[in-house]
Amino acid sequence: MFLAMRELRRAKGRFALLIGAVALVVFLILVQQALRDSLVDSFVGGIRNSSAPVLVLDVDGRRFLQGSTITPELEWAVRGVDGIDAVARIGQGAFAVTAGGRPRSVAVVGYDTEGLGSPADLVEGRLPTGRAEVVANAADASLGFRVGDRLVVPPTGLELVVVGRAAGAGLNVTPTVYGTWATYVDVLRTRNADTGDDVRPNALAVRQAGGLAARELAARINAASPTADALTARDAADGNPGVVNIERSFGVIFLLFGIVLPLVTGLFFLILTQQKQQSLTLLRAFGAPASRLSATVLYQAVFVLAAALALGTAAYWLISLRSTPELTIPYQSDAVVAWSVVLGALGMVSAAASVRRVRRLDPLAAQSNEGLDR
Repeated sequence: MFLAMRELRRAKGRFALLIGAVALVVFLILVQQALRDSLVDSFVGGIRNSSAPVLVLDVDGRRFLQGSTITPELEWAVRGVDGIDAVARIGQGAFAVTAGGRPRSVAVVGYDTEGLGSPADLVEGRLPTGRAEVVANAADASLGFRVGDRLVVPPTGLELVVVGRAAGAGLNVTPTVYGTWATYVDVLRTRNADTGDDVRPNALAVRQAGGLAARELAARINAASPTADALTARDAADGNPGVVNIERSFGVIFLLFGIVLPLVTGLFFLILTQQKQQSLTLLRAFGAPASRLSATVLYQAVFVLAAALALGTAAYWLISLRSTPELTIPYQSDAVVAWSVVLGALGMVSAAASVRRVRRLDPLAAQSNEGLDR
């Protein structure tokens, strides 16, 4: 420990640069993770966090809620499957509304049964109990979707009152509101006054009976109709083509960061060990145990990684406080812990090469000014 701290003080400039470089990598990884999760949540959060155990879409919709249409034949087939406790209709469309004094595009979701398609995690207010009442995605509050705010749907001037806010209820990266089926039909009529009550749903929310697993019920529904695409809410969100592309793109970014960090740390300690080759060899010749010199490198690696993780996390926390609805960077403590473990392990593995070089020092090589047994 003494040797490690002496070296840190003597070469504080070099170690400060390494800590800064590693902290920057940590910061970028945590921010990218938060951006990815925020983007996915705003894209399919309303599906992933749905109160419906199973969602039935039309296969032609390619797992996009708005692109799916449930025909009467498909609905009859679903309702006839064994093991179903309840079936409810879900409709979704994109509409222009005025919110917060500005025109906005809003995803409007309608459901006909509370607990099957309604928001599952209210953070404020209540669920709609009548027409013209909606629950908004909590992340959209500052855009004019706070409890008590009114949304105006042109051209008829239909007013929707926000009576609650739900966490993780976004769809299609736009502000999202949820209302009863009657409210959804009223919004549709602002486009076409001739819209009747027989509006076809975009999806069916299904709850299984007894102890039947949700995936088992989804398999039964798919077997009952070739046009059914039944999945659990989680699988429907994760299987969305847009989400798959997002996950794949960010996965490449994380892989590159995971390669950069051990390379930076490992090369630094290898270069440092090479520069100190003669002095380390002399220490070995004077009787310093190889284990003590190896521990010096390990202490320095732990110090660098701990300081970098702390700085990177602090910077991430600070920028999360500056999040806006347009650029949401939530602080995720579980991601901080997970990445700290992963990056710490990668950094220590990269430092192991330097430890190995130190342990191979030959004290007799001091006579010929050779530091390592190559």
